[in-house]
Amino acid sequence: MAEEAVRWTIKVPKSTDIAVRSLLAQKGLKKGDLSKFVDEAARRSVYQQTVLDARARNAKVSTAKLEKLIEEALAEVRAERFDTRR
Repeated sequence: MAEEAVRWTIKVPKSTDIAVRSLLAQKGLKKGDLSKFVDEAARRSVYQQTVLDARARNAKVSTAKLEKLIEEALAEVRAERFDTRR
């Protein structure tokens, strides 16, 4: 099931436009691949910001406590996953 696409209107400096289009051309990509490039860049940026936010939020939490929380979360997910596959 494909996600519904939305249209963005964005403005970037001409130098950015030239750099991105040159990169796409060097890789043999076409004009339509610009949307894929922007989507990937936006997703990467959101992911990186999410990681930075999580690190800042957990900066004062001990490594042992973080590992315990991660193990508990993994156990919950694994339990749900195995329960739904039966």
